[in-house]
Amino acid sequence: MKDIRTLSLDQLKDYFVSLGEKPFRAKQVYDWLWSKNLHSIDEMTNLSKNLRERISEEYTINPVSVDLLQKSSDGTIKNGVKLHDGLLVESVLIPTETRTTACVSSQVGCSLNCEFCATARLKRMRNLEVAEIVDQVALIDSQSKMYFDRPLSNIVFMGMGEPMMNYKNVVEAIRKITQPEGLGMSPRRITVSTSGIPKMMKMLADEELRVKLALSLHSAIESKRNEIMPFSDKFPLTDIMEALQYWYQKTGSVITFEYCVWKGINDGDEDIKALIRYCKQVPSKVNLIQYNPIGDGKYDQCNKQAEENYIRQLENAGITVMVRRSRGGDIDAACGQLANKTAD
Repeated sequence: MKDIRTLSLDQLKDYFVSLGEKPFRAKQVYDWLWSKNLHSIDEMTNLSKNLRERISEEYTINPVSVDLLQKSSDGTIKNGVKLHDGLLVESVLIPTETRTTACVSSQVGCSLNCEFCATARLKRMRNLEVAEIVDQVALIDSQSKMYFDRPLSNIVFMGMGEPMMNYKNVVEAIRKITQPEGLGMSPRRITVSTSGIPKMMKMLADEELRVKLALSLHSAIESKRNEIMPFSDKFPLTDIMEALQYWYQKTGSVITFEYCVWKGINDGDEDIKALIRYCKQVPSKVNLIQYNPIGDGKYDQCNKQAEENYIRQLENAGITVMVRRSRGGDIDAACGQLANKTAD
């Protein structure tokens, strides 16, 4: 049977009218599905038993479930999330003293081929549905309350998959997460991370969602970036920058550049100077991300001196730079490590 959460509010109204019910029933059901994140039609207690039975004859609800929960020594929680068709994705709850962040997936596997990322080695099986994305957020919100006694504060689309390759469902999921009739979270606390697909970045700017944008950059030298992220040869850095400038023009939101520094690959002065030139073209900041090994030996975290050199030169150029230390590495929950190892 079809998941009732695939119906829009207007479609729900048409459905209930077809049953001879008042249109307001649609709002009641919509509230159960998206605000309360209910996963059982039979528990919609403001509907009559007869009506619940009639709905259940045509529709179902296919919630995600936790196949395996792992806890890191630093408090990070990784969920092996099972979908209704048996496929698995992973999502992560990252706690700090002041916030809890959900790292959610948008695809089963990934459409891209970034060499440093474990997820890229998985075949893309399918896009996640809107409800499957929202379920991840609701699940981690409940875990945040359970384990850390506070609601989820931030969401990053940095899990498995490229969000821009599942554009329609990601955008609709963000609407469900942020609307008052949904989870009611602030869009300013949501970051969409992309490897850089200019056309889709411009489309996202036009959506007026008020979310933040992060670009997985890793090198501002075209040839080097194409080696690190082979798919990017289809999307020149000049085209990406044009899209970023359009993003800032439309949203006024500063772009975050996500950047790993690897030993012997992009740890030289020429790499830093190229990054500074790129950053100067649009209001932006840089997150230097600690690399998390995936077992191939090709990519190694740079030494402390190279990291400090990046920080010093970026700051001297007036560019805000933050260092993001790895979290959850002992359970393969850190950035770039999500690869469904729990399914082995």
